[in-house]
Amino acid sequence: MAEYKGMEYLRAKLKCKRRRVQVRYDHYHMKNKIADFGKMIPPDYRWITPVLGWCAKAVDVLADRIVFDGFDGGGEFRVNEILTENNSDVLFDSAVISALISSCCFIYISADGDGYPRLQVIDGGSATGIIDPITNMLREGYAVLDTDDRGKPTIEAYFTAEQTEIYRKGEDVQIYENPAPYPLLVPMIYRPDPVRPFGHSRITRACMELVQEALRTLRRSEISAEFYSFPQKYILGLSDSAEQMDKWGATMSSMLAVTRDDDGNNPTVGQFQQQSMTPYSEQLKSIASLFAGETGLTLDDLGFATSNPSSYDAIRASHENLRLTARKAQRTFGTGFLNVVYLAACVRDKAAYTRYAFAGLTPRWLPIFEPDAAALAGVGDAILKINQAAPNYLGEKNIRRLTGMEGENG
Repeated sequence: MAEYKGMEYLRAKLKCKRRRVQVRYDHYHMKNKIADFGKMIPPDYRWITPVLGWCAKAVDVLADRIVFDGFDGGGEFRVNEILTENNSDVLFDSAVISALISSCCFIYISADGDGYPRLQVIDGGSATGIIDPITNMLREGYAVLDTDDRGKPTIEAYFTAEQTEIYRKGEDVQIYENPAPYPLLVPMIYRPDPVRPFGHSRITRACMELVQEALRTLRRSEISAEFYSFPQKYILGLSDSAEQMDKWGATMSSMLAVTRDDDGNNPTVGQFQQQSMTPYSEQLKSIASLFAGETGLTLDDLGFATSNPSSYDAIRASHENLRLTARKAQRTFGTGFLNVVYLAACVRDKAAYTRYAFAGLTPRWLPIFEPDAAALAGVGDAILKINQAAPNYLGEKNIRRLTGMEGENG
C-alpha cells in the first residue's frame, strides 16, 4: 500500500484553502463588501452599498464559450455513453464555471445500485488532495459531500487508490472497494503550472482590487448625486429676526419669498456651483479599461458602449486574448474530462484499465465564436476549395467544429 498523508492532513489543508475560495465566490455572487478608507464617507451614507457584476461577467463570458462536445475515438469503452447518462450538459457547465472561479473543482465518481458510474461536481472549497503532476490525477483525496445549516460537514469522503471511505456523522464508516488504479476524485484545473498545480482562478487579485475601486467610485457618485440633484443655495444679509424657513421645503419649492431686512436692504440669494458627475463616470470607465485588459474582455462587455453592433470578424478580433484564454482552458479541461471517463469506465466494468488504453480519446469542442451568416459563406467557400484540393479532407465532424452546426444525420 502506498504511503498516504491521511484524512486529517487533507482536512487541515482544505481548511486553509477554503477561505480563499469563498472570497472568490463572494465576488462572483456580488456579495463582497466594500473596503472603505477610514472616515472619508459620512456615517449617514455608509448604508449605500452598490454592487458590480464584473467578476461574474469575466467568468461567464469565458465559460459560455467553452462548450464540450464529447470524445472522438475509444468506441469500445463507450465513454460518451457515460457522459450522456450523467446529464452531461449540466455536468460540463457546472464543472467549468466552478473551476474558473476557484481555480480547481473536482468530479466525484461513485457507483449506483446497478454498478453504473455516477458523476458529481464538487467545488474547490469542499475538496482537496495530493496531486500527481504527471497525470493530473490525485494520489489521495478528501471531500465534504454534505453540510448542515451552519456549514459543518455531515458527510465526508476519503479517497485512495484502494478504496473510498464515507464518513457520516453519527454512523460507522462505510468502505467501498475501488476497482480503478486511482482515487475516484478527479480534479478539473484551470491554468495549472509547476508552482501552482491546482491552477489559478479567473477572478485574480487584480480583478478583486479593481472591483473594490469601482465600488468606491460608485458610492462616491451616489453620494454626490444628492448634491447634483439639489444644489446648495445660500442667502446673505438676512435679518436675525427673520422667520427661519424649512430647509427641505426651501430646496424643493419653485418660488421663495424673502423680505427686506431691518434696514430695508434686499438679502442676496445665490447658489453654489453645481456638482458634476463627469469625474466619476470617467474614473469608472478608466477602471473598467483596466479590468477589461486583465480579463481579455472589451468595454462593451462591461456595459460601456463604444461602437455600433460589430460583425463576427470584428467581435473575434476584439476578443483575441479571450480566444487564446479559451483555447488554453480547453486543453486543460480536456485532460480532466479524459481522466473522468477513464476512471468511470473502470468503475462500470470493474476493471483496472491502464491509462494508455484511453490515449486515443480526443476531446471535441464547439467553436469559441460561432460564425454569423456572412462568415458562414466564407467558411463554406473555404471548405469547398479544401475538399477539391484534397478530397474528403474536411468531413462532417470537422465542419461541426468550424461552424458549430450539426448535420441532418448528426
